[in-house]
Amino acid sequence: MPEAKRPIPRAFKWLLIGLTGAIFVGANAHFVYMAIATQPACIEHIKEKGQQPNQFRAAASAC
Repeated sequence: MPEAKRPIPRAFKWLLIGLTGAIFVGANAHFVYMAIATQPACIEHIKEKGQQPNQFRAAASAC
């Protein structure tokens, strides 16, 4: 005779939902913080259109 499946407790379901939500909110908060707090450094790039294929210049130079 097969054993009856034990239902997952309601508290465990809510804990799992809360933990998932906390991870989601924390990850997005980290992305927002990194977008605001960091400034990419100026790098050497082509200022004019390149003569060879696949040579691209920056869309907007900040330097």
